[in-house]
Amino acid sequence: MTPDLDLRSPQRQCIVLQIEHADLNALIDQLNQQPTIDELRIRRLKKRKLALRDEITRLQWLLEPKEPA
Repeated sequence: MTPDLDLRSPQRQCIVLQIEHADLNALIDQLNQQPTIDELRIRRLKKRKLALRDEITRLQWLLEPKEPA
């Protein structure tokens, strides 16, 4: 199996997390438009979105070539 096809590769994980992050962002926007806002649910979604952002940043750091000192 080539590295590009490995479902557990950091590149693949990063893409999956970016999609989930975008989906959460859209869901949060949609929930904020409703007449009755579930603040607790929105806070939980935002917390999950921040955790995804942190994981995406960590994976991107691993994938980027290191600069010489």
